[in-house]
Amino acid sequence: MLEEEYETRRVLPRHLRKPEPGESPFEYSLRDARPQDLPDVREIYNHYVANSTVTFDEDAMTLKEWKDKFAYLHKLGMPFIVAESSTGQILGYALVTPWKQKRAYRFTVENSIYLGAASTGKGLGPVLMQELIDRSKAAGLKEMIAVIADKGAEASIKMHENFGFTEIGRMGRVGYKFERWLGTVLMQKSLK
Repeated sequence: MLEEEYETRRVLPRHLRKPEPGESPFEYSLRDARPQDLPDVREIYNHYVANSTVTFDEDAMTLKEWKDKFAYLHKLGMPFIVAESSTGQILGYALVTPWKQKRAYRFTVENSIYLGAASTGKGLGPVLMQELIDRSKAAGLKEMIAVIADKGAEASIKMHENFGFTEIGRMGRVGYKFERWLGTVLMQKSLK
């Protein structure tokens, strides 16, 4: 009976397995974001601003705004990471920002993960999420909040659930973009 139990093998998630024969590998490395990455980060983010409701921003962010955000997060010691291809292309990024400005919230952050259009559906989102969680724990952060659009972001909600985030509330009709009302799903994970 014990031999039968050992014959059952765990299957790793797709993004952690070696590519199957004939499957082209998706190669990248994760590292801290650098100032020279910000034009690519801006381009990735602004694609979602212009084409989706996953962000409620309606105006494209400028490079100066990204530089200010980068400096602020760096000063606070908040994780900001990028996924980079073997050719140096930024494929996506992940970061955390303070949940609120009041000092009592200093151990609680909101996460953001955005992928370049060509990088979606290849398992990069979960890899960035795990790295962001690990780095947030290492930075001494205790709670992570996700604020996700209630329409058009089902994959994001599912990914957060897969990482142990639980829904803690919903807010309806709090955003208006592309001539329609949108709500948010609030999710939370303790970083223990």
